[in-house]
Amino acid sequence: MKIKKGDKVKVIAGKDKGREAVVERVYPKGKKLLIQGINIYKKHIKKNEKMPQGGVVEVPRPLDSAKVMLICPKCGKTTRLGYEIAKDRKYRVCKKCKTRI
Repeated sequence: MKIKKGDKVKVIAGKDKGREAVVERVYPKGKKLLIQGINIYKKHIKKNEKMPQGGVVEVPRPLDSAKVMLICPKCGKTTRLGYEIAKDRKYRVCKKCKTRI
């Protein structure tokens, strides 16, 4: 997966389309991303020791990686990623401005 934790991304599909946020966690097997403040759902909680009243809690759910695009830190545009190999190391490269990320 080309997107990593800490990358700034823009949502290109779904209910949060157009919003920008930072990736909190990556699930590579399922190709999903947990993004801060994006894809929030409400979950009903029974009363327990932590919440004696019970109630409704907002929970973030993972979003498919195909629904987001990386924002290049240098040019500030949404871009696809490529790879460049130099001196036995693999670098991610912005397809628009050709800089290493």
